[in-house]
Amino acid sequence: MKEVFIDTEYITLGQLLKHMDFIQSGGQAKYFLAENKVYVNDQVEDRRGRKLYPEDIINVQDMLLKIKKSI
Repeated sequence: MKEVFIDTEYITLGQLLKHMDFIQSGGQAKYFLAENKVYVNDQVEDRRGRKLYPEDIINVQDMLLKIKKSI
């Protein structure tokens, strides 16, 4: 499981996908989510604006990501 550190209260799913290089721009998030199953805390998620908070676990293309708060 890879840890993703954020220094804000949350990150959106679209921002995370861009940060992790699954997509090149925020506009691609909608299409990526339509073509790929993404799980947030074991539930399918297709909203690019979904807010991800520390301790959330995201499964995208068989990669597990855990949101962590930067200190």
